[in-house]
Amino acid sequence: MSSVTIQPQSYDYPAQNAAGITCTAQAWANVPPPLQATEKAAIVSRIKQLLKEKDAALVAHYYVDGDIQDLALETGGYVADSLEMARFGKNHSAKNLIVAGVRFMGETAKILSPEKRVFMPDLDATCSLDLGCDAKDFAKFRALHPDRVVVVYANTSAAVKAQADWMVTSSCALAIVHQLKLDGKKILWAPDRHLGRYIQEQTGADMLLWNGACIVHDEFRAVELELLKASHPHAMVLVHPESPQAVVDLADVVGSTSAMIKAVVDGTATEYIVATDKGILHRMRQLAPNKKLIEAPTAGNSATCKSCAHCPWMAMNGLQGILNCLETSSGEIFVAEPIRLKALTCIERMLDFTKNHPDLLAKAQHGFVKNIGAA
Repeated sequence: MSSVTIQPQSYDYPAQNAAGITCTAQAWANVPPPLQATEKAAIVSRIKQLLKEKDAALVAHYYVDGDIQDLALETGGYVADSLEMARFGKNHSAKNLIVAGVRFMGETAKILSPEKRVFMPDLDATCSLDLGCDAKDFAKFRALHPDRVVVVYANTSAAVKAQADWMVTSSCALAIVHQLKLDGKKILWAPDRHLGRYIQEQTGADMLLWNGACIVHDEFRAVELELLKASHPHAMVLVHPESPQAVVDLADVVGSTSAMIKAVVDGTATEYIVATDKGILHRMRQLAPNKKLIEAPTAGNSATCKSCAHCPWMAMNGLQGILNCLETSSGEIFVAEPIRLKALTCIERMLDFTKNHPDLLAKAQHGFVKNIGAA
């Protein structure tokens, strides 16, 4: 790919750190307390029983607690990134879906499967990217640029997806944007500015970027990562593209959660520095028990926490919350039908593209070089 000059433009949304019931502090305050072993065993046993009785399937993201990931796999559910979660929920025969993740994942499941009841362990589990992209403000932004194709990241509300031409995840964003560029389209992108910049740099597409960020990935620090690399010279560095550019530039592998797991499982290195939510380490350790995994630093030595990379809203998912869904039908997701129908179009467009072009899906980028791509 030829070198391109990139001049990102950002719509400055000033309320990224939204206050209120779903603020970060409140999210951490609502993290379920640890369960005693006997209590945990009893809850897990009851959940397994009710999943069968109520024809329900448990779908979990890689970032939630390891006990929930294990329970999903043990009961015939699924553990995956947001793209595969969407596919699984749509194709599974269960009448009820329990989505352990954050709210936009539950909404996506409901959009794709309106005939099913969709529940979440805690409806307040949201996402900083979702919070930082208000649907009304986004509509105003979009109205200023009617000539652009609207591409939104999965980490947005149903109301924002209803305004989009395409929804993408980090697994397929590169391939879809690249195709749009080949088709001569100009793109309006939201909400993650780091992922948008990365895709813009890799594809050379004309992209106008919303100014949003993931609170987890935005905290990774290049200076600290360089020091960690120096102390582990043979480690391969894995970075999610939602991270700042200086961090991405230090990576051996840039990719989605699934791509990062694949890099560990298939890689020949014995050590891996992982720059994404630490929840992913649980599955990595299961699939590659002989590999050493090192958490990438989010701050310096003087900080209270040197590696705090864990989403507070993902942490709100707990076993008791799952049990409550099954026993009392709490945490049900509803999406208004007019919004659902509009949002369905952009999601199905993504699913059709990924089904018909599996060879084009983004793979982990090895040897990342600015403006060029995989070396």
